[in-house]
Amino acid sequence: MTNPTKCLDFLSNERSNTAEMTYDERQDALLAAAAKVFADNGFHPTTMRDLARATGMSLAGIYYYVRNKEDLLFRIQERCFTEVLTGARQVLQPEGGSPEERLERFIRHHVEFFASHMAEMKVLSHESESLTGAALDRINQLKRDYGELLLGLTQAARGGEDSVDPRVATYALFGMMNWMYTWYDPSGPVSPGDLAAQFATVFLRGVGTSSAVPGRA
Repeated sequence: MTNPTKCLDFLSNERSNTAEMTYDERQDALLAAAAKVFADNGFHPTTMRDLARATGMSLAGIYYYVRNKEDLLFRIQERCFTEVLTGARQVLQPEGGSPEERLERFIRHHVEFFASHMAEMKVLSHESESLTGAALDRINQLKRDYGELLLGLTQAARGGEDSVDPRVATYALFGMMNWMYTWYDPSGPVSPGDLAAQFATVFLRGVGTSSAVPGRA
């Protein structure tokens, strides 16, 4: 994704930065800014003029990159799910490591990714049904792919234990991680990496144990 500094520079001075940024960087800057507006104000109450004011872009400038507000929401969600899914697959390569270590790598990637994309996380949570048709189908497929990836890791880490349905465990872990946008401050005393380690410990070992997650002191 676009460097945040370049994003802010672009939004404060669209014309002067046009020559310095690629098409993809300019589009990413728009998507990041729009995600913040949707997260703060909600998708449905937000107008294209609201977005133009918030981003410092002209309406014509916005329409150069997206067809309409719904297309903008779709692109925010598609970009986010595609990047987090691609990144998760990458951190799971190579195949080595115990099932618990692989699950911890997934958790760390998820938490660190969304710690730097908190607005997008809120939009994904609150506007999951604001799309329709083929756009909604595409996002739902990405969500299923990402969910199935975690489900496989959860099943492997459980080692055949059947006291808890693995899908329930998977959704519980997603709930624990995805709710962080309501309370977590990435600039606070707990770093994203430490937060991920604590989530992994709670999920794999439970509360009230001194056992550490594999690979951590």
